[in-house]
Amino acid sequence: MTDRPRGTRRALFPSSVSRPVVSPLQPSVVYASPDPDTLDAQYEGGAKGYTYAREAHPNAELLEGLLNGAEGAGGGVVTGSGMAAVTAALLATVRAGDHLLGADQLYGRSLRLMAEDLPRFGIATSLADPTDVAAIEAALRPETRMILIETTSNPTLRVADVDGIVALAKARGILVAVDNTFATPRGLRPLERGADIVIHSVTKLLAGHSDATLGYVGANDPALVERMRVLSQTMGLTASPFDCWLAERGLYSFDMRYDRATANAARLAEALAGMEGVTRVIYPARQDHPDHARTATLLSGEGGHMVSFEVAPTRAAANALVRAAEGIAFAPTLGDIATTLSHPATSSHRALTPEGRAALGISEGFFRVSVGCEDADDLIRRFAQAVAAANGV
Repeated sequence: MTDRPRGTRRALFPSSVSRPVVSPLQPSVVYASPDPDTLDAQYEGGAKGYTYAREAHPNAELLEGLLNGAEGAGGGVVTGSGMAAVTAALLATVRAGDHLLGADQLYGRSLRLMAEDLPRFGIATSLADPTDVAAIEAALRPETRMILIETTSNPTLRVADVDGIVALAKARGILVAVDNTFATPRGLRPLERGADIVIHSVTKLLAGHSDATLGYVGANDPALVERMRVLSQTMGLTASPFDCWLAERGLYSFDMRYDRATANAARLAEALAGMEGVTRVIYPARQDHPDHARTATLLSGEGGHMVSFEVAPTRAAANALVRAAEGIAFAPTLGDIATTLSHPATSSHRALTPEGRAALGISEGFFRVSVGCEDADDLIRRFAQAVAAANGV
């Protein structure tokens, strides 16, 4: 019988004069230190090392560095999901007695967090139109601590007046957090425009393959980054090493995927606008978009990879369109390498009343498209087929 190695539970990696081309995946939950003095040094910053994966691990740290560079952030924290990143940003900065002002077209779960969860902790919340600085100003209170906006809203693709809101907030000593998931760092780097916090659902276009659930929250203020990091560690908002490893892989092709998807989205929006039965097309780079001028200045004229459109406002038409959308996944997500189709009335905004959805411009015939990297002509053909089926109803 071969003797087992003595004095250790795991064999060490064999030494090698070569190195892996792909970053190693390190799924270990715990890390062993040689003695208590070394562990003290690790916790007190005198020595570099890992202790427990909820606090830090190599794959998260590597991904954080890449995302910090992409957003121009002084520091950041990778979290287990996009909503975990939103939670870290809010709970590390606001407290009982504070007021949080949000954009009135935030992602559905962000709206729920503001409407139902934060008030339980004594945090007052309200909403205002992020495209109208006057409306934001009118909604401020003496106790307003933070303004939370999305660069491009979900799913109506309105473009926030980031510069105007940041200027207003700076004059009042209020923090601004920007969820930059739709725009991505290629479209906008909010910290460079004066925002205090930038948030991402890395799950989406940054990772780009629908196989990793992650978030990121970054800032330039080291004290703010540390508060968000400690809160994430304490509340267990931890990112999986495997998901971090997958997202790192996705980031290396992000620029190419962004360019292809954005070009395809512009073509699809133009084609949809000419299809019989399509009553509305929403794409920020189009001349008929209400924020077209802001898109030109804030987002360098690029509309991004998201397109929304509307057909007859009935469930029958919606069902027919989805069933006829050959090869296009009907799924409540975005940012995949392939195009996905979403129906906000039954997914992201299903918790709202019909009247609430109508106020946002979301009907039964409203669809959101996350455009992928397929051949654009083939993509247009598929949507023409789907719209024709909706018209047939």
